[in-house]
Amino acid sequence: MSRLLRRIVAILMFRIDCRKLFLVCAVLTIGSILIQISSLPYPLTEWISPPHSAIASNKHLNTAVHLDKIHSLAVLVQPETVQDATVVVSLNSSAKQNQSVVISKKEGRVSQRRRERNGVKSITPPSSPYIIKKLPRRVERYLSSLTPDEALAFAKRDIENASLSSDDDPELYAPLFRNVSTFKRSYEWMERMLKVYIYQDGHPPIFHQPYLTGIYSSEGWFMKLMEENRQFVTKDPEKAHLFYLPYSAHQLRMALYVPNSHNLRPLSIFLRDYVNMLAAKYPFWNRTHGSDHFLVACHDWGPYTLKEHEELIRNTIKALCNADASEWIFIPRKDVSLPETTIRNPKRPHRNLGGKRVSQRPILAFFAGRRHGRVRPTLLKYWGDKDDDMRIYGPLPNRVSRNMSYPQHMKSSKYCICPMGFEVNSPRIVEAIYYECVPVIIADHFVPPLSEVLNWDAFSVIVAEKDIPKLKEILLAIPLRKYLIMQANIKKLQKHFLWNAKPVRYDLFHMILHSLWSSRLNRIQIPQPSS
Repeated sequence: MSRLLRRIVAILMFRIDCRKLFLVCAVLTIGSILIQISSLPYPLTEWISPPHSAIASNKHLNTAVHLDKIHSLAVLVQPETVQDATVVVSLNSSAKQNQSVVISKKEGRVSQRRRERNGVKSITPPSSPYIIKKLPRRVERYLSSLTPDEALAFAKRDIENASLSSDDDPELYAPLFRNVSTFKRSYEWMERMLKVYIYQDGHPPIFHQPYLTGIYSSEGWFMKLMEENRQFVTKDPEKAHLFYLPYSAHQLRMALYVPNSHNLRPLSIFLRDYVNMLAAKYPFWNRTHGSDHFLVACHDWGPYTLKEHEELIRNTIKALCNADASEWIFIPRKDVSLPETTIRNPKRPHRNLGGKRVSQRPILAFFAGRRHGRVRPTLLKYWGDKDDDMRIYGPLPNRVSRNMSYPQHMKSSKYCICPMGFEVNSPRIVEAIYYECVPVIIADHFVPPLSEVLNWDAFSVIVAEKDIPKLKEILLAIPLRKYLIMQANIKKLQKHFLWNAKPVRYDLFHMILHSLWSSRLNRIQIPQPSS
């Protein structure tokens, strides 16, 4: 048989022209390649050249700068128009920070089961890239010709006209939001447009030195991530929509407060003099009397250190953990309620995250903490260590903590009680979210964090201070189905309250930044089109 094959090959080699044979093989090879390419889901040209933006002829853009034409120009910014050019940004660019290495599938499954038994889960950022949608080039050129305020007016009109989007974002869960379509449109405009100028004036430790641990760490994490950011920060103040006062209220207290003096005036005078120095040195404060400036302060004393400067209180956008609407310092819709996050290890901000499944939460409600303020003594009077279903304590007793730690109590409870202390804010609210326990907020006049976009009724219970005696009755009256929905919503909410060493879309850094952006938009007047 082999001899026959050799004879056939020899005959072909001698009788067929090698050049013709090569040509036939080349044609067959090219033909097979073209057939395979035609079967691909996307044309090969899309891999090589970027898509070009296009604007229909009936949507001609007038590039002249006339604010009274913003209404007609805003028609161009529709979801289908915005999508015709995209930039893909990978969330996995920081592999060391955001990726975990799986050694073997078997070990991965075992470790995952072990984490679930312990009520701990690992958080990994989305592996798929997200898309920052770009505008048509003519719209971009038009926007670049506007002043910052004019561009904000253009964006605000488009956001107000946002309709229900068919382009759902898998990273957003609609029941968590007051209006997810409006939020999504606003967030996209922030990504495209927002520029923040950071004053370089001021010296550490009060300025430019973020404090990243403890219950006041939110202000430090925001400062760190804002000063490291390249997308939103500009070095040209003329292009800025917002101006950041980069100080730490916690560091201010540590540096200037005299222990046991009960005198905050030196802290207020220091900030007053700092703002007056900026106003004398630069034109930006005086142009708006501080209304396009913002500060981020999580310490309880943050609001009270502003009292020596009237414009700082009345005009500046304040992101405060102590968001008490009754004291007339925090102004809803203008100011931002800052989440109070407790970070114990800055290198592992997601440590101990997660909770037990519903069937492993035998405790109806849990609280442990000091007895200060007007609410906690009343809570302990009615419920302190009196009911097996209501685990309400002062500081967690040793006899209790020996068997179950504070975090394990939260992971084993259906509801976590979050009463105010001396001030309305409490780190327990975010702790409850981290441990997948439905927070029960007891603090009249408290504005919940990020409430301009989040629907807190979907994942929390708010109880009036006067109803503390009926607390158990109120919780038992919540149908099981509603509780299960709230608890499931908490799991979907977590990503919006996480600090990441490298910020990812919709995380806490971006949510706070969006709230500041939203506050700035609220103060922009949209010019009416001329008749």
